[in-house]
Amino acid sequence: MEPDSATAPTRATAAFEETDLALVDALQTDPRAPWSRIGPAVGIDATTAARRWARLERTGLAWVTAYAGPATATVGYVEVTCRPRSLGELGERLTALPWVASVEHVVGDFDLFLTVVAPDLAALGRRVGTDLALLPGVRSTRTRLGLRIYQEGSGWKVRALEPAGRARLTAPHSGRPGVPSPHGLRGDTDRRLLEALGADGRAGWVELAARTGLSESTVRRRLGRELRDRDIVVRCDLAQQPAGWPGIATYRAVVPHGELGATGTALARLPQVRLCASVTGSCNLLFSVWLRDLDGITALESLLDERYPRLTVQDRTVTLHTAKRMGRVLGEDGRAVRHVALGF
Repeated sequence: MEPDSATAPTRATAAFEETDLALVDALQTDPRAPWSRIGPAVGIDATTAARRWARLERTGLAWVTAYAGPATATVGYVEVTCRPRSLGELGERLTALPWVASVEHVVGDFDLFLTVVAPDLAALGRRVGTDLALLPGVRSTRTRLGLRIYQEGSGWKVRALEPAGRARLTAPHSGRPGVPSPHGLRGDTDRRLLEALGADGRAGWVELAARTGLSESTVRRRLGRELRDRDIVVRCDLAQQPAGWPGIATYRAVVPHGELGATGTALARLPQVRLCASVTGSCNLLFSVWLRDLDGITALESLLDERYPRLTVQDRTVTLHTAKRMGRVLGEDGRAVRHVALGF
């Protein structure tokens, strides 16, 4: 049985009321749905939903962003060991880089855990082997190439929405994570659209057309295809600490090759799991969880032992602070303070 503390919110926090968490859940289910659908799903009117969302967004408690889909970008998970006293300055440098999607300060055998994106393997090699390795303060790096994504942040839910409310909403895509589309992002036009949507994933058609220089009809057509094929992923995210998930643990594990797909798919269904991917290296499975508290680690690992006896955890890190998550630079309390456009 999953630990209750990891599955559903137990109480409202000072920053989030229960209605706010339900609102975030609704936007996680369908990030670009109109307020006329979001409000009734939450149990409030459209005007109230829009007003509550404006407060959450203005205070950095929640936001909707966009990024290239798992099948469009080449992703590397990079473990960085820093020189003494260089962690702070290096972390600031890394958060400013457009190809570093996420930056976490961790406790473990290394200091920083990065998600790095590139258009192909050669570019990823240059980013990690030259651009990153030569930054002042970097002592060493180790990269695990992401192979198949079983779960990523857009699939994680706060689970605060009532079933009847969720039934009012439809998923924003029909594609499957990690399965390449026949198109992919095509040239500067799509990248301009992605950048505009990354800054505000709920921007309207007229606003997106103005930002990109495209016609409104072109924006509707292209974005509709890209969302359907998951060339672009739109997701609603939130400040985890104020929302009640202060603990993050990331695991590197080994699973027998023949069981990797089934195990990764099963882990992705656990409510704690935010990221689950098969990777290269001595460990073939990497997964990250959000927890109500660090005591949840013991309960989770007991669950792993019980359900997945052939899974062997080789390494575990605990995140002290997430400095950047998918382009959003975060403050010490997890609130978004600014956006750095993701780019290859």
